[in-house]
Amino acid sequence: MIKGSRADAEALRDEIAGVLATMGLRLSEAKTLITHIDEGMDFLGWRIQRHRKRGTNRHYIYTYPAKKSLKAVMAKVKTLCRQVEVNQPLDDLIRRLNQAVRGWCAYFRPGVSSATFAYLSHYLWQTVWRWLRRKHRRSTWKELRRRYCDGGWWPHGQRELFDPEKLSTTRYLYRGANIPTPWPAT
Repeated sequence: MIKGSRADAEALRDEIAGVLATMGLRLSEAKTLITHIDEGMDFLGWRIQRHRKRGTNRHYIYTYPAKKSLKAVMAKVKTLCRQVEVNQPLDDLIRRLNQAVRGWCAYFRPGVSSATFAYLSHYLWQTVWRWLRRKHRRSTWKELRRRYCDGGWWPHGQRELFDPEKLSTTRYLYRGANIPTPWPAT
């Protein structure tokens, strides 16, 4: 990231490519991106983009899960629900889903992820309910809720299904000059 014009960024990219070439390395054209921060970019599963904060005229840089990573975890949930056969107990499905979803949510917890977690929570709920409906084709919603939810709506067996929506997000605390530097001050 640089502060300057596009020409400055391209000149810096060429300079970096020259330094890397002396070490036998090269920049990947497919992975090297020059873009304005308002347009945003995806990096390691995160979407990094500057937005105006609601109710103000100030702009801030937000990091939130990229759509590609959300689709990946949703595909994993779907795959796990297909891999666990309906003749197995609900606890087997919940154990496998909890591992996958809890790890994904822990990675994206420091960002602006509440809306994404709510969306994932709804998708997880729908997918588990579809699995339960396949397991008990002749049962009604009321019977399934009584059996698997104790009259509520969130399914659980011996262990409870992890609810991403209830996970609170944390924000990265800007430390600025408090970060120790190994270089002497000049």
